[in-house]
Amino acid sequence: MPEQLDEQTLKQRVEKLRSQREFLLNLLEQPDIGTLRLDVNQALEELDELLEEYDETFSAT
Repeated sequence: MPEQLDEQTLKQRVEKLRSQREFLLNLLEQPDIGTLRLDVNQALEELDELLEEYDETFSAT
């Protein structure tokens, strides 16, 4: 059964994701990550999309 989230908990988790995005950007700058660069790029794209959808959905509240 899915966990019920209150609004504050959801906001905290989204802010944690936003802060972890910086880690992915720093990882992307590393010259020795080879093909992992593709996965990092994909993760950034998906994270950005998720954050954008969150902002669009909850900006009215």
